[in-house]
This record gives sequence, C-alpha cells and structure tokens, in this order.
Amino acid sequence: MQGWIGGFQESINFIEKNLTEELDIGNIAGKAALSPFYYQRIFGALCGMTVGEYIRARRMTLAAQELSREDVKVIDIAVKYGYDSPDSFTKAFQRFHGITPSQAREAGAPLRAFAPLHIKITMEGGTMLDYRIVEKAPFTIVGVSRRFHSDTSYQEIPKFWDECMAQGEKFPVMGTFGVCVDMGEKDFDYWIADLYKPWEDIPEGCRTYQIPGGLWAQFICRGPLPDSLQSVNTKIWSEWLPALQGYELAGKYNLEVYGPPAENPEDNENYIWIPLKKA
Repeated sequence: MQGWIGGFQESINFIEKNLTEELDIGNIAGKAALSPFYYQRIFGALCGMTVGEYIRARRMTLAAQELSREDVKVIDIAVKYGYDSPDSFTKAFQRFHGITPSQAREAGAPLRAFAPLHIKITMEGGTMLDYRIVEKAPFTIVGVSRRFHSDTSYQEIPKFWDECMAQGEKFPVMGTFGVCVDMGEKDFDYWIADLYKPWEDIPEGCRTYQIPGGLWAQFICRGPLPDSLQSVNTKIWSEWLPALQGYELAGKYNLEVYGPPAENPEDNENYIWIPLKKA
C-alpha cells in the first residue's frame, strides 16, 4: 500500500515543483504509474476536488503571497502562473480571494491559502465493501453518449441524465449502464446505455460500443441514489485500491450498472464495475 501511496504523492510533488510551468495531465499521472483517466478519478475520490481545481488553488495561493510581499507587476504574476491576460488573472484571483490583485498589495488584506496536499491513508475502523472478481466475455452496449471534461463532469453528468430521463418513453434506452470511456487527457465519453441485442434495430440517435472481455471487480451499492454510488466509489479508490494485491487496473473504461428501482430506495441495488488484470 505504501508504494502505491508513494507514487501518488510523487505526482503531487511534481505538480508543486512545476506550478509556474505548463502542466500536462499525462505527465502528472505518469508519476503515479496510472493513466490520466484513472488518475483523475482517484484524485477526485482521495482529494475531494479535480486536478485542475487543485492546481488553480495552489497557483492562486502563491500568486497572492508574491503580490503581498514583493514589488511586482500584476501582468508578470499573471504570466508566471499561466494566464494569458491581466483580466483573466484578475477574475480568477477575485473568485478565489474575494479581492483584486491590486487590493492584495494593501497591508492587512484578507487572503486565502490552500496548502499542498499530502496523501496519507489511515485506518479508522473497518468498513465493509462487498465485491467479487469475475471474468466476462466481450459485450456490446447501445445508447447515447456525450463528451465531458474531467474538471466539470461531476456537475454535468447528472444534468445529462436529467435531460435524457425527462424524455420519458421517447428516450430510446432504459439506462441500464452508465459507462465512462477514456478519450485521452482530460476528456471522456459518458454513455447512457443498455445491452445491445443484435437481433433488434439500433434505435434512432443511438450507436453501439463494444466492451472487451476480461476480469472485473464488481462492487454492490445498496441504498438511495446517488449517495450509495458516490460512497462506494470513494471507498474503492481510497481504501480498496491502495490495499489491492495481485491485480492492477486495466482498460480505459468503467461502468455503473443500474438495477430496477426498488419500492423502498433503501433496498436499491446497483453496481460499479472496474476492469482488472493480474499483476
């Protein structure tokens, strides 16, 4: 476990050393020996924010410190921390600190600070996480997809579901699966889909995607949505994965599998599937 955590901490140290440089998610994730796709999901579960939000918070913290203690031009600080213009820097600075960069120079100006992250997994009492590892043949899904950016996906994907489900019977699939498919760097496709049946026509507006066969860790999520899924998802990345032995993450996708809604939301049973390979 410590080796895995050490690699993740190395990636955060890499961010810290390069806050005034252009940061590439591929290089960051490589320090933890993970794909950008998985790195960003694990980062969000462990840290409670996206990689982009963390970088912006750290840059704004250091920018304010420099403005408050040194005689430097705002434009120079803006460029140093990756902003193309003083206006875009001022807007970002004001959102973070609540004051303008010029006001930050004044004695006693109220500034916010976000400290560097240090990843540490501690045991605070056992928690049960029900899962099984199974092997599945390839299968094909059919549905609709939309491309999302990792920094905004937590807010935008629920809106996508609401938009689709609001169509009622006009929506061409039931929504058995929610599937994330890595498209490189910070973008991924999210599918709302069902199992494709070759003997049936593909509904208008839908397309298909084949999920390769292989090993899967299947986690059961009991209770009301979305809390039950979010709770198990956090435990997968923060507790289960650091302690995993004999297997590694595989593939460029993961799945949410939705069972029929129960009369009592507490009785709902849904699943998260994570692709694996033997180490």
